[in-house]
Order: sequence, then structure tokens, then C-alpha cells
Amino acid sequence: MGVMIGAIMGLTGAGGGILAVPVLVGTLNWPMQTAAPVALIAVASGALVGAIDGFRLGLVRYKAAMLMALCGVPLTRLGQHWAQLLPHEGLMIGFGVLLWGVSARFFKQSSATLAQESSLSLHWARIHGETGKFIWTPVTALVLGSVGSVTGLMTGLLGVGGGFLIVPLMRRFTDLSMQGIVATSLFVITLVSGGGVVNAYLSGAHFPALETSCFVAAMVSGMLAGRKVSRHLQPHHIQTGFGLLLIAVGCFMLWKAWHASVSPDLETDFLDRSTPTGHFIA
Repeated sequence: MGVMIGAIMGLTGAGGGILAVPVLVGTLNWPMQTAAPVALIAVASGALVGAIDGFRLGLVRYKAAMLMALCGVPLTRLGQHWAQLLPHEGLMIGFGVLLWGVSARFFKQSSATLAQESSLSLHWARIHGETGKFIWTPVTALVLGSVGSVTGLMTGLLGVGGGFLIVPLMRRFTDLSMQGIVATSLFVITLVSGGGVVNAYLSGAHFPALETSCFVAAMVSGMLAGRKVSRHLQPHHIQTGFGLLLIAVGCFMLWKAWHASVSPDLETDFLDRSTPTGHFIA
């Protein structure tokens, strides 16, 4: 599963965290409060590998990525605080609904023609035709900073890397090429997820060493494969396949939430309810 998730992240620039958390919840029967920090480590590691490849090809817009990360990392702490206050079942329901919403967005993008996409896009942050870099204006900074802020909040709340938000938002509000968006998204995910890992550690989260290291190694391997395959596939094929996968995973998360509500004892084997933060007990 780690290899598959890494490959999806390499293909789309998204999907790492939004799939890693359900995998850990489903296969290891962990609560989301435990799965999210481990998923962040794996997502950050896999995204770093993809970002390095993007730097090598000159696709990463690093100034934009650093601005988004600067705005996003502080909000991961707020999202993690909210996650500890919300019930496990409520987080899973919210996650499942979010997956359905993201899948609808990918289906819409895959079915739209280039002309339709151009008419729907606002392109408030524009790319210089000769340099291929952003034309920096107050509007450009505001747009990219807002994308980073939303990404950071969702990273902390749900343990996702944020690429599922960065990619569609940058496609709508910028005229950066799809390859550039994916590469830049991976660098933002690296920075924001890395900040989320640090915040989680400072908050007292524990990371099971064996499961975390195996999951990270698998995702990095999948990322390398996905980056190579992505150069030979059409974007609408990738988006359609990813949308179908998100629907299936969303149904699974909603089923897990229902199962947890009717059989709570089965869902709390790894959760110490007596601790104030409810962290994983090795």
C-alpha cells in the first residue's frame, strides 16, 4: 500500500496523505490521532524525493512554495489541536466526505476541455512568459499565501500533505504548467508536512519505529516510480483514475466511522483514553 500511495503522489502531486491515513487506520486499526502523525512522516519523505526530481528539471517555483509553507506551517499546530478535541468517529466522517468532494473536483477537471478550463480559471497569479517564474504582485502573494494557510490547517487536522488542495487551487488561480504545479506542490508538501511532524513531536506524539520506517521506505520507492511514469501519461487519465480511487476510500472511511460507533471497543485497542491527548501507546 505504501508503494501504491507513493506512486499516486508522484503521478498527481497529491494523494499521499489523503490516502496514507485511511491505509493506516484500516490495516493497523489505529485511530486517526495516531495515524495522522505517522502519515505525515511518510508523506514528507516521499514528497521530498519528488521535489528533488522537480528541482533537477527546473520545475519547482521555490519562492512560491516557501511563501505557502511560511503561511501554512504555523496553522498545522492549530489543526492538530482541533484534531485532539474532535471525536475519532467525527474525524473519519469528515475525512470520508472530504474524499468525495476532492474526487468530484478531479472528475470535473478530467472531463473539461482545455478551453473550458481556461474559461473557468481566474489566473490571479500569473507566470512570466519568458522566465517561467511568477510575476510577483500583492495579489500573487495573497493568493499563494491563502493556499498555503488552508493547506497547513488541513495538514494538522487530518494528517494530509495538502497536495489535494494545492494542485486544484493552483490550477484555478495560476497559469503555471501542470508539471510545474505538481513539482511545486511536492516541495510545499515537504515543508508543510515536515513542520507538521515537528509540531506533532513537540505536542507529545509517538511514532512506532518499525511501522513508520517501513511505510516511509515503501512510499519513497513508489514516488520514484510514479515520477517516471507520469511523463508518459495524459493528465485526464490520471485524474479519472485518482477520482475513482478517492470515492472507494471515502466509502471505506465512512464504513469505519459507522463500525466504530457500533463497536467502539474494537477501535480503541491502541488509544489510551486516560491521557489528555489520546496518543498511541507502544
